[in-house]
Amino acid sequence: MIPNIKIDVSLCHADKIGTDHGYTTNEFKQLSNQIEECHKQILKEREIKKYGFFDLYKDKKTREKIKEVSKQFLNQGIENLVILGIGGSALGITALNTAINGPYYNLLSKEQRKAYPRLFVMDNIDPSTFERILQLCPPEKTLYNAISKSGETAETMCQLLIVLKKLEDSLGPERIKEHLVITTSPKSENAPKSLLHPIAEKYGITQFEIPLNVGGRFSVFSPVGLFPAEMLGFDLEAIAEGCASIDKVCSNPQLDQNPAYLFAGIHYLLDKTKGKKISVMMPYSDRLKDTADWYCQLWAESLGKKDDLNGNEIFNGQTPVKALGATDQHSQIQLYREGPNDKIINMIKVKDFNTSLPVPEMFSEIPELDYIQGQTMNDLIEAEFEGTKDALTISHRPVIVIEIEKISEYTVAQLLYMLEVATATAGKLYNINAFNQPGVDEGKRIARQLMMEKKKRI
Repeated sequence: MIPNIKIDVSLCHADKIGTDHGYTTNEFKQLSNQIEECHKQILKEREIKKYGFFDLYKDKKTREKIKEVSKQFLNQGIENLVILGIGGSALGITALNTAINGPYYNLLSKEQRKAYPRLFVMDNIDPSTFERILQLCPPEKTLYNAISKSGETAETMCQLLIVLKKLEDSLGPERIKEHLVITTSPKSENAPKSLLHPIAEKYGITQFEIPLNVGGRFSVFSPVGLFPAEMLGFDLEAIAEGCASIDKVCSNPQLDQNPAYLFAGIHYLLDKTKGKKISVMMPYSDRLKDTADWYCQLWAESLGKKDDLNGNEIFNGQTPVKALGATDQHSQIQLYREGPNDKIINMIKVKDFNTSLPVPEMFSEIPELDYIQGQTMNDLIEAEFEGTKDALTISHRPVIVIEIEKISEYTVAQLLYMLEVATATAGKLYNINAFNQPGVDEGKRIARQLMMEKKKRI
């Protein structure tokens, strides 16, 4: 297998869209020098394993444990897999599942799913939705996977306590370990204690570890994403191979030969010099629509920072927006072409959909339909992609094209890994900490305090 991800930033060049909106050759050369320095920093951090997401694909031992445990649960006849988690604990597996299994996987019959379970990702605490899931998924046929690195995620713990009570009442405490898996931080003297550890110990629940140097939004290739992926029948080795292959490409110090550096560098350059404050992720594939959602968290939470590493207030960050081609040509493109020129539009093209749908030749009495008849739906979505790309260029809007040969575990892993490296690189360019989330943590602290005050009044 060879890398199948290609990136083209030529439509962001001033020759295509003008110097007010596109980068010049001289600016690109200066960016190359900045990237060289970022590359040196990244190499040093990888050597000391400061951030572990880079090397998750190398952990074969964890993958073997995941396969062994998954086989045991699948042999029990589990029909529903319910993820209890929010943010990075939910978005990664959602993106993988939609990409590999397609948007309507849960509607397939058991035979069509090859006896793999349906997937429900409970990434919110809407009580009506959660009650409905409890009704839809009988405990004896359901496996819950609670995911929280610290066990302090209020939403996840709220869900888990409700599930534990339901499992105790319906199956008895001794059978909880047959229907619950916990994914949390390692249990060791060097690791902060997770609130999930005593729960796992009480019921003898299987635990998977999230490395301490891996944050939630960078955790898709840890057990956070890989255990559910194995339960759904995905090829974990192909995922690892995809990561390994794109890691080699993303380790190239040359800006014009590194897709992650190109993505990060052009976003940074056009943000800082051309006022492009919004990053639109627009795949032309239903299977990648949740990858755009995953990207929004990754880009927003990593780069949206009030302070730089020197303590200066900079209020940094582009706003990521998800879109879907060709659907959002009929909703958002009007704004993108004729509204404020403050966006970079990232268009993802899939060359091979692994199917071809011919358009029948009918209604010769309607000549206006002649242009589409005798061709395929594939031809149309490609024409829509090219037409939108060209129209945006005519309007002097910067476009980055990401091309995937076809959708598979291998290529989706490449795409996600490339975007993770790009995000880390952008953090270096902006001189901010791309791996914390103080703005999120403050809201959690306030919510916790409000709950404590209400408890006192009860």
